[in-house]
Order: sequence, then C-alpha cells, then structure tokens
Amino acid sequence: MRIAVLGVGLIGGSVGLAARERLGAEVIGWDPADGVLDAALERGAIDRAAPSTEAALAGVEAAFVAAPVAALPDAVRAALAAAGEDCVVTDVGSTKRAVVEAAADERFIGGHPLAGAETAGVRHARAALFEGATWYLTPTPGTRGTLYERLHRLLVALGARPSALDAETHDRVLAVVSHLPHVLANVLVAQAARALSEEGERLPATGPSFRDMTRVAGANTAIWRDIYLANADALVEAIDDTVARLARVRAALAAGDGAAVAAWNDGAGEERRRLLGAELAVSAVAELRVSVPNRPGVVAEVALALGQAGVNIVDMALAPAADNASGTISLWLDGERQAAAAEALLSALGHAVARP
Repeated sequence: MRIAVLGVGLIGGSVGLAARERLGAEVIGWDPADGVLDAALERGAIDRAAPSTEAALAGVEAAFVAAPVAALPDAVRAALAAAGEDCVVTDVGSTKRAVVEAAADERFIGGHPLAGAETAGVRHARAALFEGATWYLTPTPGTRGTLYERLHRLLVALGARPSALDAETHDRVLAVVSHLPHVLANVLVAQAARALSEEGERLPATGPSFRDMTRVAGANTAIWRDIYLANADALVEAIDDTVARLARVRAALAAGDGAAVAAWNDGAGEERRRLLGAELAVSAVAELRVSVPNRPGVVAEVALALGQAGVNIVDMALAPAADNASGTISLWLDGERQAAAAEALLSALGHAVARP
C-alpha cells in the first residue's frame, strides 16, 4: 500500500511510522516547513520526501492531510485536486465543520484522532500513538462507500478505533470534552498564579488534582488559537453552560446548603462512573451482515447511525451482489449488547440484518 502524509509533525509522523511498521506501506511525505522532511526521513516516518503536494499524491491509495486547523480547507482542496479518482483523502483536524463544508467530494472523509501529546514535531512521533485511540470519521451522504471501508480498515490497522459522527455533532461534543478543558486549565493556572503572588510562601505546594486539571494549560498557541476560533460558537455555548453550573454551586455554597452541595458532588461521581463504564465496557466481537441497496451514501448512513448511537465498528467489509443493485455490509461490533443495539437500529432504518 502507498500512502501520502501531507504535514509530517507529531500526528502525520506517527501515521507514517504506524503505516510502515504495521502495514509495510510505502509512505511519501510532504511538508512546507524547512527541515521537517529531513527529520522525518531520519526518524523513519516516511520512505521518501516529495517536492510538492502533487508529487506526494501520485499513485497513492490514501492521503492524510495534517495541517493546522485554519489551513485545512485549502490544504484538503489542494490534495483532492492532485489525488487520483480512487484515492481516499482525510484530515486529522480537531474541528470538522469548516473542512467538511469546504471539501464536498466523494473521496474526502473528515477525520480526527483523539491522540497526541504536549510535545510536537516529528521527532516525538511514535508508531503506537493511535493504539486503542478513538478516531472520529465524519462521512457525508456523498461519501463513496468503498473508500470509507478502505479508510476504516486502514485506521484499524494503525491500532485506532474508528467511530462515525456527523461534523456538527463532532464539533459540539469536542467543544465540551476537549476544547473546554483547555479553556478551564488556562483559567485555573491564571487563578493560581494570582494566589501565589498574593500569598507568597504561605501557599502550600500544589497537589496532584491541580496538576491533573492543568496539564494542558498554555498548549501550543499556533494550534489552539485556531481550534478555539474554528469552534467558537460551540465553545461559547459550552462556556455559558459552565458559568451557569458554577453559579448554581456558588449559590449553594453561599447559602450553606449542605444537602445541595452533597447532591451536586454525588451526582458528579455517578456521572463519572457512567462515562467510564461506557468507555470500558468492551466484550467479545460480534458480527452482523446488513443488506443494503447499492446507492450513494448508504455506507455513510449506516456508519453515522451506529456512531451516533455509540456503537463501535471494530471492522467492516463490503460485498456487492452479482447484479450490483445491492450488497452486504459485514460489521464486527464490540460485543453482543452493541450487536443487538445495531440490529434494532439498522432494522428500523429498513435494512435487512442477519447473523452469520
């Protein structure tokens, strides 16, 4: 397999390392920054460096665009213009609406791996970066099903767990679980810095809870400024909700309402256990076979329906019927509970579902 990586930093470099080590793929890299391609070759993240986007995309089966969020729409459009008709193009950006709207092409599937580090650059890339990590995909009704299957299987081979979401839902969810934590971390360190300057030596050393809460404070501004602005509307909504929740806690504390404070704290503990339970509840893989009409967007429809319901597709395979009017999507899912949920959901959508 031959793939292109356009932007060979931490994520792009890790894609290259994983593809070379796990798939034996040939990886062609391109990056506009001075010295990056030499560093990528030395690190083993790419097999060869290309002088341009067009040269990098010649004859490849898949292309990963790893540019800053603000540059992604133009970078993806350039990749699609240079890519072959049978090449799947994806990106790794933290926000999805702008790039999906800008790249209305059946070959493009937005992507976002939930993996990374405080460090940046190809010298910190590693093949195991995506092991067990959720990798969101944002197909549209126009996505070509065979290319979605190819990308899904490629990401599984890299060690990731692909999950489909529409771009709007992705950005709303990530505003709460990724972007808001960065905002809160920045606010907390600013508060602590002020307290330290006022209290001097009388303030004790910070504990592990503060260190855990502020690990991402001051993350790379060149990256995070664009993420904040690209998802500003969803992030503002999340901040407003946070302010309202803090106001309710403040009112309970000011009133000395111990019952309300206890209920608030117990509720948070229960919600955390529920979230962790949903994340960790994985059992034996179960298989379903879904009969679908051969029409554009049907694979994306199935993937999005399952992704929005929290059903994880471990693997998938497409098999067209002899008359090419219909086909079968074989799905391998995380356990019997998820298989039963998927069966009910897809049946309700009008698809015939069978167990092998």
